[in-house]
Amino acid sequence: MKGAIKTLLFLAIGAGLLWLTFRNQDFSMVIEKISHANLGWLGLSIVLSIAALISRALRWKQLIEPLGYRVRFTTAFNAMMFGYVANLAIPRIGEISKCGALSKSEDIPFEKLIGTVIVERMADVILLIVCIGLVAILEFERLGGFLAEHIWNPVIEKTGSAGMLIAILGIGSAAGIFLIYKLFKMENPPASIQKIKNLMKGIGEGLATVTQLKNKWLFVFHSVFIWVVYIFMTYVCFFALPETSGLDLSAGLFMMVIGGIGMTAPVQGGIGTYHLLVSKGIELYGLNATDGIVFATMVHGTQTILLIILGGISMTALFFFTKPRPSRIDESSGKYQK
Repeated sequence: MKGAIKTLLFLAIGAGLLWLTFRNQDFSMVIEKISHANLGWLGLSIVLSIAALISRALRWKQLIEPLGYRVRFTTAFNAMMFGYVANLAIPRIGEISKCGALSKSEDIPFEKLIGTVIVERMADVILLIVCIGLVAILEFERLGGFLAEHIWNPVIEKTGSAGMLIAILGIGSAAGIFLIYKLFKMENPPASIQKIKNLMKGIGEGLATVTQLKNKWLFVFHSVFIWVVYIFMTYVCFFALPETSGLDLSAGLFMMVIGGIGMTAPVQGGIGTYHLLVSKGIELYGLNATDGIVFATMVHGTQTILLIILGGISMTALFFFTKPRPSRIDESSGKYQK
């Protein structure tokens, strides 16, 4: 019941932000402009998106191998897409879902897979920060004003002051570290605490995989490739609409960054948050609100449809055509253990 209420709450927030974005717009005009978009450029964006998804699956597969498991690429890809579809239903559940699907299909401990996913997210956060840094250099005035108006100031209003926000984050982090330390120091913990300790241990093993990779530069390549593709995915969509076709690559980087921030919000598939942030971002380049909403809706809709189609295919493959098998590697022979 709590989970259902939380899901409905997040959906309501997304719907509210979507209403806020579209409230003064002629929806029929938005649809009309999207219907005349250049499908060739949208098709190229879809191809780039698929390339990024393939790279993500290969990167995850590479992270799992140091744990002693040889995972099928198709199963890793299908589990990952299953996670994306799950995120469209319940925010932030996708990572757990994809680990659960792969754990069942390849007989890998769930908690170890969680550790590899944390490594993935750490790499993504680092590269997002790098992209924000590039935007700060190339689009300093736009980014500073945008973040202050649409992200920083609203958060400060809710918490009271910048000092209060920093204090909350600091106290929360310190409390979390202290709690983890006390859990691991307990000699005879209750069964529930022991499960948490085992989970943390498995996550630690998963995190350690990044130091045990056979080809660390391949991991770096996939991580950088994914984010470079994200930039061009957004950039080529500019040419699908006459109004945005004059925007340059730095604008594509800017839209990718604020769109990425919108997608991290705890709402289903970034609905509402993505539309609001990207449409406001487009306005900073001298275009009107309608053009911003048309672009945001077109890009978000295209990517969401792609995820639903690929996710549906992947779910079918996982549940009906993928036969579970042990993927543990025998260290002496290098073959699968039966």
